[in-house]
Amino acid sequence: MVTAGIPLPEREMQGNWVRLRTLILLRWMAIVGQLAAIIVADRWYGLQLPLGLCYLAVGASIIANLFAITLFPENKRLNEAEAFFTLLFDLAQLAFLIFVTGGLTNPFALLVLAPVTISASALRLQSTVLLGMAAILLITVAAFWNIPLRFADGRELVIPRIFEFGFWLSIVIGILFLGLYSRRVATEMRSMSQALLATQMALAREQKLTDLGGVVAAAAHELGTPLATIKLVSAELMQELADRPDLQEDARLIRDQADRCRDILRDMGRAGKDDLHLRQAPLSAALREAAEPHMSRGKRVEFSFAPTEGAPERQPTILRRPEIIHGLRNLVQNAVDFARTTVWIEGEWTDRTVTVRIIDDGEGFPPNVIGRIGDPFVRFRRSDRESARRPGYDGMGLGLFIAKTLLERSGAELTFANATAPFLPPEDRPERCGAVVEAVWAMEDLAAPEGAALGENRRIE
Repeated sequence: MVTAGIPLPEREMQGNWVRLRTLILLRWMAIVGQLAAIIVADRWYGLQLPLGLCYLAVGASIIANLFAITLFPENKRLNEAEAFFTLLFDLAQLAFLIFVTGGLTNPFALLVLAPVTISASALRLQSTVLLGMAAILLITVAAFWNIPLRFADGRELVIPRIFEFGFWLSIVIGILFLGLYSRRVATEMRSMSQALLATQMALAREQKLTDLGGVVAAAAHELGTPLATIKLVSAELMQELADRPDLQEDARLIRDQADRCRDILRDMGRAGKDDLHLRQAPLSAALREAAEPHMSRGKRVEFSFAPTEGAPERQPTILRRPEIIHGLRNLVQNAVDFARTTVWIEGEWTDRTVTVRIIDDGEGFPPNVIGRIGDPFVRFRRSDRESARRPGYDGMGLGLFIAKTLLERSGAELTFANATAPFLPPEDRPERCGAVVEAVWAMEDLAAPEGAALGENRRIE
């Protein structure tokens, strides 16, 4: 999920995110607004404007738009450099208009925020910084050198210098704040979008594996009868061809290959046929299935299942939905990864809720990120001891994000915590001293409907 050391959200921003048509439309809106402002200021308020220079600036934008429309298709997407220079042109055109219409005495100077905000939302940090610096430089130049606005009688429009400085400062702060704000929001949205895509891919993979296992197992079941028939007939042929060793060897080969097909199909179909009754299972069976891939990784995994006080003794039967199995499996994987020796998986239930708790005896969640557990692309600085214990590990938080997203979509409420305070010395820590993840479902969200008719298993044609 990382390319050449560049985090995924930053790498995504290097792609062709901005459509040329979008910037052309925005520029047409700016052109209409600029022409309207020039005409109103000239005809309505009688301001003495250098109309030639004003219409020259607006004409440059019109020519640029017509040029772009003529040479490029409507679905043209700008790369990083093209989008940067397009926004830089718009910024320079607007700065020139501000220069010839009074500098910071022109209230429309505030519009220099627009190109920077667009850049922060769509381009890389380097491009946004350069565009922001250019905007600050241009607005500063326009504050000191400009063609002043004059009324119809020739009087110059003058505002107190303190107001002009305040306006300049507000624009600079706006560039910095809106640029940072837009970039942060856009980055988080892209990170979340990419992480959700990873979640969907993981769930699709889990579903495909489940479906494939069912198909293979069904094939093994359906092919059992013809393979048994082939084996029986080949055995009879071997008896009848006792006086023909060459043909008897061929019959033996047919029998052996039938046995081999049976064994291959049996191994491939260990998950069992896609039996409708296997789409639901007791809570303990589902948790053991989720933990099964991590049972032989050198850590002890202990299970316990018990009702809370006053709850029915019989454990609930839950739906074996792929998102639940995959989400719990990711949580178990994380616990096994960081545990020293043991992981505990507990299942509890009442008449209204089902609780699954996964505990390990590791170091626990880092205190500086425990409030952000479950967010995608969460990184933290690891200690030297942790680096030595897990060399090459460079987690980005996607595993826990996928687990959290899948389980919450199934109706679970997840809680991440540490079993003990991280500052306690090792000798004072209890056995279960690591991370604790608790998932709680309402019974109606997780339990399989009692007495529901599942229907007959479908025959493989």
